[in-house]
Amino acid sequence: MTDDQDPNRSDGNTDGDFADQAEQSSPGIIREFVDFLRYNKKWWLTPILLVLLLVGTLIFLGGTAAAPFIYTLF
Repeated sequence: MTDDQDPNRSDGNTDGDFADQAEQSSPGIIREFVDFLRYNKKWWLTPILLVLLLVGTLIFLGGTAAAPFIYTLF
């Protein structure tokens, strides 16, 4: 099979494309997670992660000067 018949190659310059993508900056973890949710249709993970984030925030704030204010909420 020649390079012209290879279905995996789009323009014949895959080495240059790889190098271009390697030089790009990473989009960040939040953007990657949103892309993961969008393309894999895993929207059911969103409420679970929001609750975990809320609990983590409460635990963090429980050890700071804001603790007396948090305890009055419960």
